Amino acid sequence: MGQFTSKCHGLGARFSNNESGPPMYSSHQFSGNSMRDRNLQVPPTIVVSDEDSCTSERRGSRAELRRPSLYSNMDLVPQLENYASTLPRQQARSRPSLEALRRAFEEVEGGDGTTNTDSGSLHGPDIGNEESQDSQTKAPVRFGWLIGVMVRCMLNIWGVILFLRLSWITSQAGILLTCVIILMSVVVTSVTALSISAIATNGRVVSGGAYFMISRSLGPEIGGPIGVVFSFANALACALNTVGFAEVVRDLMREFNVVIVDSINDVRIVGVITVTVLLLISVAGMEWESKTQILFFLVLLVSFANYFAGTVIPPSLEKQAVGVFGYRGDIFLENLTPNWRGAEGSFFQMFSIYFPAAIGILSGANISGDLKDPAVAIPKGTLLAIFFTTLSYLGVSITVGACVVRDASGKMSDYFTGNITDGCVGLGCKRGWNFTDCIQSQSCEYGIANSPKVLGQVSGFNYLITAGVFAASLSSALGFLVSAPKVFQCLCRDKIYPYLIFFAKGYGKNDEPLRAYLLCYIISVAFILIAELNFIASLISNFFLCSYCLINFSCFHASITNSPGWRPSFQYFSKWTALFGAVISIVLMFLFTWWAALATFCIIFFLFGYVNYNKPKVNWGSSVQAGTYNMALSYSVSLSGVKDHVKNFRPQCLALTGPPNQRPALVDFVGAFTKHISLMVCGDIIMEEDRKTRLQDATDGLVMWMNKRKVRTFYTPFTADSLRAGAQHLLQASGLGKLKPNTLVLGFKANWRESAPESIEDYINTIYDTFDSNYCLCILRMMDGLDVSNDFESGVNPGFESDEPVEKDDQHEEEPADDVSGEGNADQIKTVFQNDQGKKTIDVYWIADDGGLTLLVPYLLTRRKRWSRCKIRVFIVGDEQNMEEGRNEMIALLKRFRLEFNDVIVMTDSEKRPQAKNMSRFMDNVAPFRLYDEQQEGASVQELRQSAPWKISDKELEAFKLKSERKVKLNEIIRRYSQHAALVLVSLPVPHSDCPSALYMAWLDTLTYGLHCPIVLIRGNQQDVLTFYCQ
Repeated sequence: MGQFTSKCHGLGARFSNNESGPPMYSSHQFSGNSMRDRNLQVPPTIVVSDEDSCTSERRGSRAELRRPSLYSNMDLVPQLENYASTLPRQQARSRPSLEALRRAFEEVEGGDGTTNTDSGSLHGPDIGNEESQDSQTKAPVRFGWLIGVMVRCMLNIWGVILFLRLSWITSQAGILLTCVIILMSVVVTSVTALSISAIATNGRVVSGGAYFMISRSLGPEIGGPIGVVFSFANALACALNTVGFAEVVRDLMREFNVVIVDSINDVRIVGVITVTVLLLISVAGMEWESKTQILFFLVLLVSFANYFAGTVIPPSLEKQAVGVFGYRGDIFLENLTPNWRGAEGSFFQMFSIYFPAAIGILSGANISGDLKDPAVAIPKGTLLAIFFTTLSYLGVSITVGACVVRDASGKMSDYFTGNITDGCVGLGCKRGWNFTDCIQSQSCEYGIANSPKVLGQVSGFNYLITAGVFAASLSSALGFLVSAPKVFQCLCRDKIYPYLIFFAKGYGKNDEPLRAYLLCYIISVAFILIAELNFIASLISNFFLCSYCLINFSCFHASITNSPGWRPSFQYFSKWTALFGAVISIVLMFLFTWWAALATFCIIFFLFGYVNYNKPKVNWGSSVQAGTYNMALSYSVSLSGVKDHVKNFRPQCLALTGPPNQRPALVDFVGAFTKHISLMVCGDIIMEEDRKTRLQDATDGLVMWMNKRKVRTFYTPFTADSLRAGAQHLLQASGLGKLKPNTLVLGFKANWRESAPESIEDYINTIYDTFDSNYCLCILRMMDGLDVSNDFESGVNPGFESDEPVEKDDQHEEEPADDVSGEGNADQIKTVFQNDQGKKTIDVYWIADDGGLTLLVPYLLTRRKRWSRCKIRVFIVGDEQNMEEGRNEMIALLKRFRLEFNDVIVMTDSEKRPQAKNMSRFMDNVAPFRLYDEQQEGASVQELRQSAPWKISDKELEAFKLKSERKVKLNEIIRRYSQHAALVLVSLPVPHSDCPSALYMAWLDTLTYGLHCPIVLIRGNQQDVLTFYCQ
């Protein structure tokens, strides 16, 4: 019918309405009237095609597909934009909620047939680019696998060790053991490279390299320390290669009789100047740094060709004087076996000196943020770099061992003609050279055992090898100088260590970490001033081995946790090889330099402790979280098969706190005797009418509030029509297996006299249900009430909340909670249970034998530091005649329980009549709930009973008169003895089935009346929780 075409820089799109397919819209804005065409049978879609003339800025972008699914116009097909939330600086497109989809029929089908789920649907985020498109004029530089990874890794592996130490290691360890050292290093690095490849292909890797991989796999506790150590190790590696370069420059200057100060200070001066120049190149940007590295790579290739060509060129007399004789079988056999010399002459010492040659395998991963496709580039480039550099190291070691003797004098006068070999020592004798004097006096300056310039002497043109040394050392130093700040910047941006955030700032289109560059420069200069190559090499080996250990362990741990999120596209790895790599790395650390290994681990543990204490607010879905879940699940399942035993009884509490930040005293009380001991669940019964007004993130806010308060608890919200209905469901469904509550904790309903009768009935029935469920029960009453949400009555559960005001002192010190979200410091109100109780008493009125819970709870409280100095007094019922006997029996029982409660008081007047004024107060409390049926006519009495079944009849009041008097009397005793106690616990009377709810509520009020300290009504389920037997 019609066609609309738009082009912009080669980007074309078509809109057509034909029968061959769905309509297609341009990505530019135009009239949407055609979208309302009712004759369109297929939902709309957007198709954008790239043409050859499209600019490079748009090439990485993706067209947005807004195609609805078959089910609904609002229910869209899967699209990449919805999964962008894990990318830095990207905003994920939100999917329609389930509620929106459920309403879609009324809102969409009843409308014009179209739904705009996102006002910016035609202008979504560009997922194809790693960086946000703030600068459209000049895109950041991105590298492929060849330049970005393979060449970079090869340059860092071809460092100063290759040119300055490999020939010396060959002379010490021999060709065989040198090859073993190289291959052992390759095993460690190859296994680590496989682990890196697996981690790098398990999702998108941004900047940060090895630190990013370890931290996102093992979490911030391990990632943070290794990020600091790894950044420091890269700075040391920069210093190592710079010192190697400075040594070569110093020796070159000596050939021309140029000395600045002396041999050591010349290395320092040249090293500082060199690292300063490298810093300027790095600061110039990754593009300049990459071009410089390519130049170094070409120089190295020429240098290698020059060396191998020199091994086949017949040596001149000058070369023979320094021990170079070309390929000779006897020289090869002589150098095949080790010849240890000096204090450093051992296999593992040689290994530790050589190992820094292998540390460059992470160079590509360290600039992962500057790679086009890290998931492809890192595995391919790293493994190929290891393969080619291994061949080069083996080739150099074997050829130099086959061409050069260990000792030579370098003096032309040692050459002789004829067959005079009497008294001649060494392989040079067979070729007309007598190096006996320097060999016996150990003063030889040439040969692979003495000269670091052997490779130049063997090569066809010496100065090309010098250029190779320059290229190898400078390229490695430059690579590490770039890697260290990139890793450190990523670490600082994660805000794991707050004091390092200053170094997180980036500059320019490539987000260059200039501040981190300066810090790395200072560290490098500090170690360049040491000017000792072997010492720096030993330190670096430990730091990098520690990094390799954690990389391999990250891969192993992610594999064994069986997390569904562990899906690396690189499949050529094994969790067991990763574990082997982790173990062998630790072993090598201690075999190389044990004191450096200990120092490294001490630094790691210190940094780990800091991060673990601060608990950074990050969530990376680490394998540690997956492992924790697996362990918890496994232990929970195994615990289900264990039968309950009285010795292992723990009060596992379900506390009906409502929103926990509104009743902090109840939370703190339960947490005081359950933390690190048993289970605690905060149950929040949300009334149906309050559910719609509740904030969506209220649960997360309350969990944050509890975590900030350091309460070890679970939070379980439940929507119900009433307190009783919600409590019934929580009593039945809370917990998992054996991790199930056995004790219900309630707040006391202090406003019961003003509450609706149904509310009292609901509260008392909850207590009935608790005992019916065979739960223990605790009811906490505070003098000033539990609820601190005076301004938010909608959040108050009318089933058991107090209307009494909060203590004025607390209100003055801290503002009360503003909402149920739990955010901020305003609602972290300090309660009496957070105070140090000093030497006060905890008074236990053990009126009824409930199995021992009444004694166990105060004992658990005294194990806390705040309550540890409190003295526990136990009050029991007795008579005057047998008072001492009863007291002694109780003391004996308490000693058998090993509770160390020695203060037992016998109440001999508990059965006496209470004072008239107290009894009068009790009668005044129940007066509004009485029927007064004896004063009414028969018909009206029946009507009253039907309309108000919760009221107390005169007959019931008389029947329970004695029990009521005893409750009043017990309260008198409690007020007499416990006015200054820190806490009072009283055995809770079990309600009779025929006791009116209002009367039972009056009993609870009477028992807890008139005390300034917290008082707990407690009752076990009549099953033993204490025992004095061993089995």
